[in-house]
Amino acid sequence: MIVDAHLDIAWNAISAGRGFLGEPAPGYVISRSSLARGGVGLVFATLYTAPARARRAMRTRFVYENAHEAGLMATAEVNYYRTCDLPLIGDRRQLQRHVRGWRRGRLAAVLLMEGADPVESPAQLGAWVDRGVRIIGPAWGRTRYSGGTHAPGGLTALGVQLLKAMHRKEVILDISHMADRAVADAFELWRGPIMSSHSNARDLVPGDRQITNATAAEIARRGGMLGISFYEHHLKSSGPATLDDIVRHAVHLALAAGGPEHVGLGSDLDGGFDAKHSAMQDTREFSELSRKLRKEFSASQVEGIMGTNWLGFLARSLPA
Repeated sequence: MIVDAHLDIAWNAISAGRGFLGEPAPGYVISRSSLARGGVGLVFATLYTAPARARRAMRTRFVYENAHEAGLMATAEVNYYRTCDLPLIGDRRQLQRHVRGWRRGRLAAVLLMEGADPVESPAQLGAWVDRGVRIIGPAWGRTRYSGGTHAPGGLTALGVQLLKAMHRKEVILDISHMADRAVADAFELWRGPIMSSHSNARDLVPGDRQITNATAAEIARRGGMLGISFYEHHLKSSGPATLDDIVRHAVHLALAAGGPEHVGLGSDLDGGFDAKHSAMQDTREFSELSRKLRKEFSASQVEGIMGTNWLGFLARSLPA
């Protein structure tokens, strides 16, 4: 079973009309059928909402001006997932049942909120947990909770409250998109499961969107996971990216983390970019990626990177 730890499925459908249940839209990669063809059995399906300041960068009119609007948008995305016959994994027992009964073509999801503004206040976190959210990344750009990509800053006072509420509710922390100062604040405060769903190696592609070796090592020390994005600008400083660039980041992050057991996939395919800006143009290329990884890792390590590392992390981190 291949696991992809970051797909903006509902965002693509609602903001751009690229529905999940048919074939991929022309020029794009992800749909239910394409994931089945690729052997993907579990995805981290996001609740992503774009702030109004992102309109130009994200080429969308589906944006929010305040937290209430963000909450309405994320609720629409939850409802979209429930129309897709996409089982939501909420605890370790459900995960175990899915893994044991999995066969090619079956797909389930774990809900990941990317940017926490839809949570109007930390006191409302329980309602989102009831809707199925199991992972939260507090930032995208700057949010009310955290500094983010191209928006330096630490956790806000509200962000500290959110992390405390997440720990009580057994919600996993995703540090992707968090600014360096916010990551440092989180390391001081956070004692729960931690991951980076779709951030690559900063040594290979400079910029605050990627993670440092020190951050990778600390996440690994805490038993966390590092997901590799397939977006060309996350894989290379310039020019088109290939599967070899994914392998290059996997090797680098494995060395930084002290082992490949902390490395997995978080493709972000179709998440604001089309196939021509991706290292992968068709999900059937997952098999070719496995073969390329095999040149650098053992067979069991490749199996881990392609999926079982994420399954092990969830088995340790989801509510019992």
